[in-house]
Amino acid sequence: MEAQQTGAVSAQQTGQAEARAGAPCALQNGRPADETGRLPREIRTYDFLDRLGMEYQRTDHERTDTMEACNAVDRVLGVIICKNLFLCNRQKTAFYLLMMPGDKKFKTKELSAQINSARLSFADADDMLKYLDIEPGSVSIMGLMNDTGHAVKLLIDEDVLRDEWLGCHPCVNTSSLKLRTREVIDKFLPAVGHDFQTVHLVGED
Repeated sequence: MEAQQTGAVSAQQTGQAEARAGAPCALQNGRPADETGRLPREIRTYDFLDRLGMEYQRTDHERTDTMEACNAVDRVLGVIICKNLFLCNRQKTAFYLLMMPGDKKFKTKELSAQINSARLSFADADDMLKYLDIEPGSVSIMGLMNDTGHAVKLLIDEDVLRDEWLGCHPCVNTSSLKLRTREVIDKFLPAVGHDFQTVHLVGED
């Protein structure tokens, strides 16, 4: 269907130009109007959220491979995107997705003591793809919709739960979402069949 308002088309074209230039686009409500060139895993994320009736805002941007790029996205979202770490034990028999504030340092020993799992390390890219259908740099709680075998245990730092809003990727790191934390906990997690464990991380040296 052709757009009836030229203003809407111009806004979309402007946003695409901004993303190509490196600046995050302005916040948009819901899924993109034009899904051309987007990966299926991203589209599945929007489909899933829409089926749950969850409201979300979105911004498109270049890959967030640097702190500068992440900070620019945070400013547009109005929230700090969560740091999402995909971890495993030494035997690779237990996998964890840790969500913590993006500006907090991660201390392995601090977490290991709380979940009774020694020798934690970052899981490799193959396991990330296998369990979450996500590639490095795009780790997100949204990936749990692909963990149908419930092999991944979700860990959430208590500070994340205190915030009204949560920022994450829709399984790709060229877009970012702003969702209500309560809706993620009360709607998304039950829908994907995952519970979570609250952890207390100080992150100080």
